[in-house]
Amino acid sequence: MPQKSNIHFEISERKVLLRIFDIVAVLAVLYAVGIVFDFDYFKINADHWVWSIVLALYLSVFATIFELYNLQKASKFEIVVQNIILTVSVTVLFYLLTPFFTPELPENRLQIIYFFIAMNLALFVWRYAYIVLISAPRFFKRVLLIGNADEMEKVIRSLQKSDPNYKVIGFINTTHDKQPEFAFDLPQEFHLDDVAETVREQFISEIVVATRANEGMTVSLYSQLIQLLETGVPIRAYTQVYEDITHRVPVQHVDKDFYRYFPFSRSNQNKLYLFFHRILDLLFSVVGLLFGLLISPIIILGNLLANRGPLFYTQMRVGKNGKHFKIYKLRSMIVNAEKDGAVYAAAKDTRVTKFGRFLRRSRFDEIPQFINVIKGDMSVIGPRPERPVFVKDLSEKIPFYEVRHIVKPGVTGWAQVNAKYGMTQEDSLEKLQYDLYYIKRRSLFLDISIVIKTLSTIIFFRGQ
Repeated sequence: MPQKSNIHFEISERKVLLRIFDIVAVLAVLYAVGIVFDFDYFKINADHWVWSIVLALYLSVFATIFELYNLQKASKFEIVVQNIILTVSVTVLFYLLTPFFTPELPENRLQIIYFFIAMNLALFVWRYAYIVLISAPRFFKRVLLIGNADEMEKVIRSLQKSDPNYKVIGFINTTHDKQPEFAFDLPQEFHLDDVAETVREQFISEIVVATRANEGMTVSLYSQLIQLLETGVPIRAYTQVYEDITHRVPVQHVDKDFYRYFPFSRSNQNKLYLFFHRILDLLFSVVGLLFGLLISPIIILGNLLANRGPLFYTQMRVGKNGKHFKIYKLRSMIVNAEKDGAVYAAAKDTRVTKFGRFLRRSRFDEIPQFINVIKGDMSVIGPRPERPVFVKDLSEKIPFYEVRHIVKPGVTGWAQVNAKYGMTQEDSLEKLQYDLYYIKRRSLFLDISIVIKTLSTIIFFRGQ
C-alpha cells in the first residue's frame, strides 16, 4: 500500500537544523556586510578561517546556555528575541576578548557596532522564518495512538506537552468494553477494523503502541501492524517514544522485568570515563570553592543581616549504594526549621528566609557541597541526594526509586536542571524518571549538557 508521506522533523533534526542555520545565517550576513560596507574587522577568507570557527563555537555554546535550542521556546518569537540579544551580547563580548584566534580591535570602533547588529539581524530573520515555516502545522509529526482507554489521556498529554510539533491526530481504543472520557478535545477515535485505511487517509507519520503486556493486541491488530511495518510505516512502543521526547524513563510503565528497559550506560563501569569524571569533579570543586571564597563577604554579610544564625548546616543524606553521609550547605531556612519533623520544602516555604531564597535561586547555598565532592561522597553531576526518611518513604511508593543510588549523587544533575523542586510524590516520580535517564544514557556529552543547563538555571535565576 503506497503511503503519501507528510514532511516532518524529529526533535534531534530540528535542533541540528537550528544550530546549523544559526551559524550559516550569521556568517552569511557578516560576509555580505563586509562586502557592502567595506567591513574589515571580520573577514571570511582562506587567511582568516579560524575566526569563523571560533565565532561559530562561541555562538553555539552561548545559544545553548541562553536556551535558543529549547524547542518549546524556539517557537515563541517574543522569547526568542530576548534570548538572541543575550546570546549575541555575550558571544560578541567573549569574541572581542579572545586573543590570537580573533581579529584585533579595529581603529574604527563603530565596526564593532556593525558586527553586533549584523549578528542580531541574521538571527532575528532566520528564527522568524523558522517559526513561520518550520514550526507551522504542515511540519507536525502526525501520530496515531493505539492503547487502552484507562491511560489514553495521560499518554496523549505527556507526548504533546513535551514536543509542540508532535500531534496525536487520533487514537484506537483496544479496550472494547470501556470508552475513554477526556478532559480535553481529541480530534477523532478510529476503529480497529482497517488501520491501514486510517493511516492513509490521515497521512499518519508514526504509530505509537501504548498497551501493556500485549493487552488488547489481538491477532487481527497484530497482523495489520506487521503489514504496515512492511510498507515503511514507523511503529514504536510508547515507552521508547516517551523516553526520546521527554528525556525521561517512564518507570510507571516498566514491568517487573526492568532489566529489559534499563540497559544502563557502560560509562557506569568504564574505568577511563570514571577516572576523568573524578578529575573533573576535583577541578570543578576547587573552582567552585574558590568562587565561594570570592563571594564570601557578601554571603557572610547577608547571613548576619537577614539569616541571623549559623552560616552552615549539615544533614544526613543517602549516597551511592545506600551509604549515608553528611552533606554541607549554606543555611537558607530559619533556625530549627524542622523542630516538628522533616517535611518537603515547598515552592513558597515560609521557613526560608529572604536571603535564603536568594541563596537557593542562585544556587549559592550548594557551594559547600563541593567539599563532599572532594571527600568522594558526591560527584558534581548525579541524582540529588535525598534524606534517609524520604528515601524510605518514596522507595515504598515509587517503583525502582532505589535504582538512583547505583551512582554517586550530584551537586547538579539531569533532574535538577529539568524538573521542578520536589514537593509531592508526583514531583519525586518525575525527578526519578530524569535520574534514571541519566544513569541509562550517562556520557561525557550528557555531562556537558548538564553543566550548560546548570549555567542557564543560574543565569535565569531558576533555582529553588
